[in-house]
Amino acid sequence: MERVNRVKAIIFGAPGAGKGTYSTRLQNQLGVDVIAMGDIFRESVKQNSELGKKVKNYVEKGALVPDNVVVEVLKNRLNQIPPNTGFLLDGFPRTIEQATTLEHIAKIDVILQLDVPDEIIIERLSSRRICKNCNAVYNIRFLKPKVEGKCDKCSSELYQRPDDNIEVIKNRLHIYKTQTEPLIAYYKQKNIPFIVSITRSLDSPPEPMVIKMLADLKALGMG
Repeated sequence: MERVNRVKAIIFGAPGAGKGTYSTRLQNQLGVDVIAMGDIFRESVKQNSELGKKVKNYVEKGALVPDNVVVEVLKNRLNQIPPNTGFLLDGFPRTIEQATTLEHIAKIDVILQLDVPDEIIIERLSSRRICKNCNAVYNIRFLKPKVEGKCDKCSSELYQRPDDNIEVIKNRLHIYKTQTEPLIAYYKQKNIPFIVSITRSLDSPPEPMVIKMLADLKALGMG
């Protein structure tokens, strides 16, 4: 399949909507660099780095990391992207203020929006398990490991992220609806193209949606 080059995109969706899953599949097809802010912060916490110490309490409570920290990390990460390579932002911007700051850092070509009901997100996240070693993702409802509690790839122990318990998930959804969801209207007012993927099933496979996204990008002249 022909690659879409140098696309600068944001992927929007509530926590658990599937942004990481879509980003991983789109990365190879688009030839872009995926910048997942949540992954950067969680890895920093795991390594107990200086950044990790700054953001640990925010990450574990599902709260937003302060803008000054997020913007600094984003700028550093963007500087690492090879020349003539596009990017897919996952987890930034999360507020109108961050979106305004982003306008001075990079131009966005398209918004990829994932529309998933809250009840599916809560069920999906609360049953998610992750490998402590290789970060492979499982779900004890519909994507079970072959051996309970063990990773199929490396046999390491699976764990539940601190922000994947039901109360924290509900808090994350509330934050998303009040602080991040208004960005959809913000970007529509700026006439930036939107590509929307709608999921209404707990175990809906992402592949058909990814194929449709790529087709829609091509229709927009980005392929």
